[in-house]
Amino acid sequence: MSRVGRSPIAVPEKVTVDINGPVVTVKGPLGSLSRKIESKYITAKLENGHVIVERSSEIKEAKAAHGLYRQLIANMVSGVTTPFTKTLVVSGVGYRAAVQGNKLVLNIGYSHPIELPLPEGVKAEAKESDDKDKKALLVVVSGIDKEAVGQFAATIKSKRPVEPYHGYGIHYSDEVVIRKEGKTSGKK
Repeated sequence: MSRVGRSPIAVPEKVTVDINGPVVTVKGPLGSLSRKIESKYITAKLENGHVIVERSSEIKEAKAAHGLYRQLIANMVSGVTTPFTKTLVVSGVGYRAAVQGNKLVLNIGYSHPIELPLPEGVKAEAKESDDKDKKALLVVVSGIDKEAVGQFAATIKSKRPVEPYHGYGIHYSDEVVIRKEGKTSGKK
């Protein structure tokens, strides 16, 4: 049995979980999320304040879906109580980011600004870092849906990948940027 799949999901006091056939709906103080279980081998049920995800077969597809859907439901329960956040660092001379209405506007070295519409349920904030030694621009993406937050952060990062010599570009705050050594003179 899947180690992830067999562990029950504790439902906090402020959260309600409704299971209607293959559709799982989670409501909490920050909003509500809903997901349909697409696998015919997986079922979810609510017992004693815990969500239990079960599988009906031992085939490879069922084993893979078991842990997946258990974790997706756990992320929904967690997301409606505390939002998920991803922090990106924008570094480069003259690089700027700002939230204007329902769009994130990035000036990252192109001849035109990059405008990214914010997905539904996702918020973005552009701010300066608190570190006095390193002045950096941070873009904080947050929301209750972990998948949407991660996808939007990945979209932002893809607009200007980090170049290895100066470190200019966009990267996650917890990502290690591998820097290359520049050219050296040919003198011995």
